[in-house]
Amino acid sequence: MEKERKVEYSELIYDLIFVYIIGRNNSLLHTAEGGFVSAGQFLVYVLCTLAAIQIWNFTAFYINMYGRNGARDHIFMFFNMYMLYFVAEGTREHWQAYFTVYHTAWAAILINIGAQYLIELRNHGQSPYNRAIIKRMSAVLLGEAAIVLISIPVYKLTGAMLSPVAIAFGIITTMLMGRGKRSESIDFAHLSERAMLYVVFTFGEMIIAISSYFKGDINFGTIYFSLMAFLIVVGLFLSYGTLYDKIIDREMKTSGLGYMLIHVFLIFALNNITAALEFMHSEEIELVPKIVFLIVSFLIYYLFLFLTERYAKLKCRPTVGFCIKLILAAVSFAAVMLVLKDYMQLNIAVTVIYVFGVYLVLHRIGKISTDI
Repeated sequence: MEKERKVEYSELIYDLIFVYIIGRNNSLLHTAEGGFVSAGQFLVYVLCTLAAIQIWNFTAFYINMYGRNGARDHIFMFFNMYMLYFVAEGTREHWQAYFTVYHTAWAAILINIGAQYLIELRNHGQSPYNRAIIKRMSAVLLGEAAIVLISIPVYKLTGAMLSPVAIAFGIITTMLMGRGKRSESIDFAHLSERAMLYVVFTFGEMIIAISSYFKGDINFGTIYFSLMAFLIVVGLFLSYGTLYDKIIDREMKTSGLGYMLIHVFLIFALNNITAALEFMHSEEIELVPKIVFLIVSFLIYYLFLFLTERYAKLKCRPTVGFCIKLILAAVSFAAVMLVLKDYMQLNIAVTVIYVFGVYLVLHRIGKISTDI
């Protein structure tokens, strides 16, 4: 029986820098302009958030396949951590002023991971499959790094940003690589655990964010809204926890690329929900934009949460009828939220009901997986 790979302490230390990065990314949405975050500032937030999640994703995938927890892995990992401080330093309101520093550090991290793959190539002379995987992944990483580096002079000369192109290149090429492929080199139990830990860190930022609901005089309003906000976070966490613990088939033979790609957007949605919950408590943000942002953030989260069910145990796979019911529930949630936009007490209660309604559905599915 193959020995199960454990999450190493070095991986957890590496993840800690991303806790810092999450906070820096979310800080980009703390400045309102005209009743909401400006379009340019929101674009910077999207790019910085996706870039950070993608870096983590690439690292986790390499460690899962070829990591040995040795000196070389540690040196490369700590180099990336050091570079991420420069990424974090460039993650601020006036992002453009730090464009060169941010993109140089970003490219260095991608090149570093790509170089790890190329060095690993020498250890797989008798494995054509692994050699093909290594060559494709190094091509993806170095290709994206090239776009990131080219974006520096392009931005200086024209003002055009190629950053979205770089992120899209990484996502699309990774998706194409994993399409319909299985890999014996992937330890899916370890990979799914790594994704779960990143989600937990993201929830940690959300827990900090809702602390603003507890400020002020201790009265009915403070207790009510703080309780509702806390219940929302609990419900979201229980839904993911049930999916991870009870529904996902962690012994599945899969390339894992699709699972990690889903988590890129799932974690992005969680970051959006964190910002949306802060917006709901802010008087600087206009009512309609923050309600719409909250609704869209929740729907994106649940969309990608349920997309992970393609990795579910066979008896937990959703039926077409089940998917239709979920879509109708999501549409109903959005409609009721918009109708009740002027009644915040009811609005937040509806959110809690929806969140725990989804959790109860997942809990019921999870029980099926444990029934003998």
